[in-house]
Amino acid sequence: MDVKERFVFKITGESVKHCDGVSRRDFLTAGAAGMVGLTFADLLRLEAQAGIGSSNKAIVNIHLDGGPPQMDTIDMKPNAPAETRGIFQPISTNMPGFQICELMPQMAAHADQFAFVRSMIGAEGRHDAFQCMSGFSTKDMQGFGGRPAMGCVLTKLIGKVTDPAPTYVDLMQGRPLVRNSARPGFLGPSYKPFRPDLSDIFSRPLEKGMMGELSRLGSNHTTSLSLNAELNADRLANRNTLLAGLDKIRREVDSSGMMDAMDRFSQQATGILLSGQFADALDLSKEDPKIVEQYKPKWSVSSQRFSTADEPKAALKLLMARRLLEAGVRCISVTISDFDTHSDNFNRMKYTLPIVDHAIVTFMKDLKSRGMLDDVSIILWGEFGRTPKINANAGRDHWPRVAPAIFAGGKMKVGQVIGSTDKLAGEAMSRPIHYQDALYTLYHNLGILADRTTIEDPTGRPQYLLDRGKIIPELV
Repeated sequence: MDVKERFVFKITGESVKHCDGVSRRDFLTAGAAGMVGLTFADLLRLEAQAGIGSSNKAIVNIHLDGGPPQMDTIDMKPNAPAETRGIFQPISTNMPGFQICELMPQMAAHADQFAFVRSMIGAEGRHDAFQCMSGFSTKDMQGFGGRPAMGCVLTKLIGKVTDPAPTYVDLMQGRPLVRNSARPGFLGPSYKPFRPDLSDIFSRPLEKGMMGELSRLGSNHTTSLSLNAELNADRLANRNTLLAGLDKIRREVDSSGMMDAMDRFSQQATGILLSGQFADALDLSKEDPKIVEQYKPKWSVSSQRFSTADEPKAALKLLMARRLLEAGVRCISVTISDFDTHSDNFNRMKYTLPIVDHAIVTFMKDLKSRGMLDDVSIILWGEFGRTPKINANAGRDHWPRVAPAIFAGGKMKVGQVIGSTDKLAGEAMSRPIHYQDALYTLYHNLGILADRTTIEDPTGRPQYLLDRGKIIPELV
């Protein structure tokens, strides 16, 4: 057993008795006490051997691409000067004394199911989703490939090639896709996410410069999830056996790890494709039409769609996420665009915010109706906030000093507002919360202590999952 992937447990929750009279808590405590260096993967294997089964806890990380304007969403400043407050009016929520933007009426009606953080700090200021996916700067450990995204870490800790679905699925489009925000970093290609191509389902046009960036990443940037009709199970198995034999010599002399990565990824891909379960989860035609209709927008679009914005039907991405969760995926990243409002901020928010509002509330209702909401931790956020002052193009520019975030599900303590900003929504005045704190709390919701759990870097040195994050106690 690799002691450098040592895992420390904190056993919480109610004690559940099983047919043999042993509680899950007793079983876990005994296992943790009796086996030094027990990893999370070891825990899942021991649970399976004991007939307990593995956890259904999961993460849905929703990236609001471009950086949402805090003062036009959940941190309204109606008494600020006109050049700060903008044109939107605050509306009351079902939480006394708390108001949010008029463009988010569904969230206002269900505010007690969310925790609103107004004081996110520590943004790197880069235009991608990497910090939201990992907690780190792109420069951190860059010489070794960089830090891995959270979903890739989970694949390392708990994923198995025999799983019916990948541990991590990246559904992000646009800039987060092009910038490879959900990358495995120093863990290497064995632990990259499954990244299906959604372009035929959801239109999210790319900026011209990003088209070139994406093409340079090559076809391996996305994963085919369909099986050639001429390739049956026997032929596929024979093909894999033949490739294994041909690759044996190359694998023995390969120092990059790429051959092992190909082995691991192709093994899992083969199992996933042959079972069809994972591909079916991505096929919305197999969903109850009544549920599909619930996710579709019920309002007439009152503003023109910006060139890089999502379609009104973008809420269906979260329906796809729910189906993936049911298929066994443990971490899903999704993006909704476009919050990069350097120009025409208000008309663009008139278009985009109702999409987000409808999407998240419908998703929450769907999870709750299926008894899944307590197991699924949800976060909505962007790479930074936007400038308090409206610029000459009626837009808001980048503002890394403070940003908003919204948490839901996962048995977190909701119905609250955490943190505050100054009168212009430009600086955190109370309860500053770092990006790593948010990710630490998400790891905690999966039973992982990110400051005590390590993974090896390419030199064999153990690295903690996060190097400065702390739990957000208000949420747990």
